[in-house]
Amino acid sequence: MRDNSDDYRALFLTATPMMDARAPVEFAKGAFPGVVNLPLMDDLERQRVGTCYKQQGQQAAIELGHQLVSGASKAARIEAWAAFAQAHPEGYLYCFRGGLRSQIVQQWLKSEAGIVYPRVIGGYKAMRTFLLETTEQAMAQCAFVVVGGMTGTGKTEVIAQLDNAVDLEGHANHRGSSFGKRATLQPAQIDFENALAVDILRKRAAGMQQFVLEDEGRMIGRCSLPLPLYTQMQAFPMVWLEDSLAGRVERILKDYVIDLCADFIALQGVEDGFKAFAERLRQSLDNILKRLGGERHQRLAAIMDQALVEQAATADVALHRAWIEALLTEYYDPMYTFQRESKAGRIEFVGPQAEVVAFLRERALQQAD
Repeated sequence: MRDNSDDYRALFLTATPMMDARAPVEFAKGAFPGVVNLPLMDDLERQRVGTCYKQQGQQAAIELGHQLVSGASKAARIEAWAAFAQAHPEGYLYCFRGGLRSQIVQQWLKSEAGIVYPRVIGGYKAMRTFLLETTEQAMAQCAFVVVGGMTGTGKTEVIAQLDNAVDLEGHANHRGSSFGKRATLQPAQIDFENALAVDILRKRAAGMQQFVLEDEGRMIGRCSLPLPLYTQMQAFPMVWLEDSLAGRVERILKDYVIDLCADFIALQGVEDGFKAFAERLRQSLDNILKRLGGERHQRLAAIMDQALVEQAATADVALHRAWIEALLTEYYDPMYTFQRESKAGRIEFVGPQAEVVAFLRERALQQAD
């Protein structure tokens, strides 16, 4: 029999399979990467038991819980827990604090299914605290460098080529700009923070003490960077990525038109997918209407509409280049030029993608020595 565990570091480093016995509403607010929600109680049952606990005390709440989860519902849940335990004999279960709910799941698994299965001591709350401390410790103990550059220079491509990079936009499932929303949903804020911490934990365990980040605002879509990280990012050394205007237009065309359209079509089918893609593109432009100004927004929206009509009719995306180039030169570039000037004292290296990647790899090797 394996013992219950409070070795949170080992659980996350080995991607140990874990079964979350909290109610679905708790799970939806925040969970850990790869964890499966197999609750002891559903949301309504949990609410009723919680009310009973407040009004009549723990014993009455326990008795009500046993009444609510009985018969067929109890059998179905035990069957699901047993299937998980059999599929993942190396795994663990937990509830919010590692207390009553996970203990009941353990007891029922043993008495009803003959399975002895360990739980995580301290539960979700203790593991969440551990991950928050992991990120804070990295801020204090590790070195960081930030990749900046104009919109469309391929900063995310640089991140993808470096073993010691932390992909903030990947964890947030968002490209970071006004047009950055993807076809699939972003994670909950707590899920984003947990995945970020696990990534840092595993990289540090592999011996990395210097990390590369993409330059970001506080918000990546609806996901907010942890405040200590965002605050310190404003002082981290930088490299500045450069590319031609033509190269940037082509990259944005691929990411925000060709690939995004394909993602929507893969999810929703050709007709509905293209319609959703077109709506997303228009909405993204509308989101910056105030900053663009009415006349410029109207002009770019007309070009975009014409490009979408052509794309729908012939699959030709060439007309999109016009609004992309105008948006870069008239809107994004002036902002980034100002930002670069304000960050000039922090910039260690400037160059195209291959040179920036080579510089960052060499920088990591030098600091490791």
